[in-house]
Amino acid sequence: MSALALFGGNKAKRKAFPVWPYYDEKEERALKEVLESRVWWRTPGTRTLEFERAFAAFHGARHGIAVTNGTAALEVTMAGLGITSGDEVIVPEIANSRGLALIEDSAHAHASEWRGQRIGTFGVAGTFSFQASKLITAGEGGMIISNDDNFEVQARSVHDSGRMPGQWFYSHYIYGSNYRLSEWQGAILNVQLSRLDEQTKRRHQNSRLLDRLLSEIPGITPQKLDERCTRNGQYAYIFHVNNKKFAKISTERFIAAMNAEGIPNQASYPPLHELDMFRSGEYRKRLSGKQAKQKHRFLKKKFPVTQKAAWETAWIPQPALLGDEEDMHEIAAGLAKIQKNAKELV
Repeated sequence: MSALALFGGNKAKRKAFPVWPYYDEKEERALKEVLESRVWWRTPGTRTLEFERAFAAFHGARHGIAVTNGTAALEVTMAGLGITSGDEVIVPEIANSRGLALIEDSAHAHASEWRGQRIGTFGVAGTFSFQASKLITAGEGGMIISNDDNFEVQARSVHDSGRMPGQWFYSHYIYGSNYRLSEWQGAILNVQLSRLDEQTKRRHQNSRLLDRLLSEIPGITPQKLDERCTRNGQYAYIFHVNNKKFAKISTERFIAAMNAEGIPNQASYPPLHELDMFRSGEYRKRLSGKQAKQKHRFLKKKFPVTQKAAWETAWIPQPALLGDEEDMHEIAAGLAKIQKNAKELV
């Protein structure tokens, strides 16, 4: 019989990984309290406000604005800064050196640190997501954090339909919409936040153990951790697979073998310029003026590094990183088994 689980062999992973999302009686109690309070709406409520303050303070920021999702967090931030059609959005390194507004898209980076400073506090704003796969979750949700008082006033107004603090409820002063997070989600996230520090330590430590273990397997190269990143929230554990060391099997075949061994995989993101929306030109309907008719160079580029990152990597999702050292050794044993028996997968 083959040693590979895909062909009937024993799975390398002998015990289950931790479940996600994780909850206990604390979430149950928080939800029950909101239910019985009959204050389910964020505007008169206190739960989402408490979470805003706690999440911001956790990351070293003065202000937090909870919104409906991570995409909304970016949209509200852009509107709060007055960014409109025709304005240019560039990569952070350039923005920082030119004194421009720096926005940190931190959707996967909760509790991460760069040179000891929590992510989301290097620029005017940091944005986060609380979608189901994220490092803390209420199913959906998002957050903007900032240390800029003027920006906070504008962004909070945008997220609340253009209202201003202390003014009549039906007064609307600037562009805005209803991006408010409910009290249900605020209550859950406040409890989830209480576990984030310990869970981040565990994910980071387990990932560094995987760095060592997987580096010993021919053909596997773990994603390098920049030494300036003093703590990685570790939304996923990513590694490159050199198929020449795996009998030239496809990434899809490698992942099938990986899953059979009991090691979960999270699909990598496809190259954006190859999405149907861009190839068909459908995206132009959201543009205006000359932008809608211009030739866009990104559609003509090859982007070989992006292709390699998308189609030659495997991602182990973050819940697996909440396991113990035995789990990490079983992951490594499973991948080593696949490498040793890769010819059977051809």
